[in-house]
Amino acid sequence: MSSDPLYQQLADHYRHAIGARTLAPGDRMPSVRTLMATHGVSLSTALQACRQLEREGLLQARPRSGYFVCAPARPSITSIDEPTNLVADPAQYIGIHERISYVLARSQQESVKFNLGGASAAAGLYPIDALRNAARRALQRDPMLYGEAVKPRGHDPLRTALARLALAMRVQLSPDEILITHGCTEALQLALRAVANPGDVVAVESPTYYGLLQILESLGVRALEIPCSAQTGISLEALELAVRSYKDIKAVVAMPNLQNPLGSIMPDEQKATLVQWCEKNGIALIEDDCSSATADSDMALRAAKSWDRSGNVIYCSSLHKVLAPGMRLGWIAGGKWHARIEMLKFALSRPNEMLTQTAVAEFIVSGGYERHLRRLRAALKRQRDWMAQAVATSFPPGTKLSVPRGGMHLWVELPDGTSSEQVFERALQEGVYVAPGVIFSNSGRFEPCLRINCGSPRSAGLEEAVAIVAAVARKVAREAMPASGAAPVESAFRTTVA
Repeated sequence: MSSDPLYQQLADHYRHAIGARTLAPGDRMPSVRTLMATHGVSLSTALQACRQLEREGLLQARPRSGYFVCAPARPSITSIDEPTNLVADPAQYIGIHERISYVLARSQQESVKFNLGGASAAAGLYPIDALRNAARRALQRDPMLYGEAVKPRGHDPLRTALARLALAMRVQLSPDEILITHGCTEALQLALRAVANPGDVVAVESPTYYGLLQILESLGVRALEIPCSAQTGISLEALELAVRSYKDIKAVVAMPNLQNPLGSIMPDEQKATLVQWCEKNGIALIEDDCSSATADSDMALRAAKSWDRSGNVIYCSSLHKVLAPGMRLGWIAGGKWHARIEMLKFALSRPNEMLTQTAVAEFIVSGGYERHLRRLRAALKRQRDWMAQAVATSFPPGTKLSVPRGGMHLWVELPDGTSSEQVFERALQEGVYVAPGVIFSNSGRFEPCLRINCGSPRSAGLEEAVAIVAAVARKVAREAMPASGAAPVESAFRTTVA
């Protein structure tokens, strides 16, 4: 049972009804007397709930007529602040693996009704039937497929298809320069093994994908966290400061397009500068590009690899998020380290199985992949827009938000002092998993942040899940306020969308 004041519980109930459009703009709110009779509350509680919703801009009082639902002025959203160009000491990752493992294990122990912490789309948005049919045809054409040895580099038609897809990102590769991997995670691990040894320093974005932090710790590699902007990606100024202090940086790992978790897209001129800077300083650039295909525009985002002229950029990508999460299919173009990466792949995991590769190659060549991407992009944009508005209207005042131009998640910064770990724990107890910001960095800078998945279409279940997280976040934020006095309730977010 909620410990919120009764008027807050009543306001939450009708806030959810307004958000779900059960009460649409222009509808008359139940009268104060109706609220008293329906919910068994006092006149004071009913009035407090209505006035709370009025302060939030959801209700409007009309003389001698009662309260009416306001037409929803599209709330603007406070943009996340730009980072300062400060460089942390290389992290030893003491405890970071345990923290990530704890969050993931907790999410599996509880009865999760809705997953807002993942980074893939709803199963219905993937072309499952088409891929299953392609796999069936592959086995009909080659009944002995499972009895034949697999090719070390991967299925030739798939590598050719991937090389052609890369052309749209201005990357010129021959099929022989592409190696199929078990998702982008293995590609990143192979790239790091090729360029760094235990104890070496690798520069990473901050915040960054928690899976990368797990890889680095497993390899005994130290991470140098470089501030990352929600607008323009990794800070080139901070990288320049870092190289002056740390002479042994072996690599930079970056996601120039739709960075995880911020969703930033680096301007092309900064991508080019990053490639040139790494080349000049003798530092390998490992480009993680597993989400750029979900960008809103049908025109492909340009990869940093497209400016590479010396093989200093190792390009890692995946079809996992955009085509089929159950396939774990990735690829890598290793540049001047490609021969070493091929050796490492064979030594560590051997080649991928062929059925999946054969089915995907057919799907890409048939044109099905591009048609699927157009539908997926449109669905994800609708879902992101709705989720951003849901956050703006229901999360605690002072919340900041990064709204990317693609991808499957939002990065939400709660008011100062709000613990994302507490939000995670309490929401999980109510059946909703959301990713706390603490797992995306070894520093404490992202304690108030959450990564929220936008991969599922709007539904009653999703609306309920968002309402649960919003209510938990408001309560945790209130508890974090100084005891000397609570801040007044704000009616709306007033700055511009990122």
